[in-house]
Amino acid sequence: MYLTKETKAELFKKYGGKSENTGSTEGQIALFTHRINHLTQHLKNNQKDFNTERSLVRLVGKRRSLLDYLKNKDIVKYRELIKELNIRK
Repeated sequence: MYLTKETKAELFKKYGGKSENTGSTEGQIALFTHRINHLTQHLKNNQKDFNTERSLVRLVGKRRSLLDYLKNKDIVKYRELIKELNIRK
């Protein structure tokens, strides 16, 4: 599986402060970005997998709404996170 317990804990530790801090906005955005990158690679190999395509679109929407929330809350953290995760915006 692409998303192991250790990978998840590492993402939340790096972006959320602690590995137990799974509710932080930055950690959630990092997790969604990891999942989006994985699904994008999957869709490059399987163009006709429409269920995965729908899931990808939903994840991008969730990440966008969290990014908007972070932008309104703390613009400096927003800019740092976008730069770190290489998100276009």
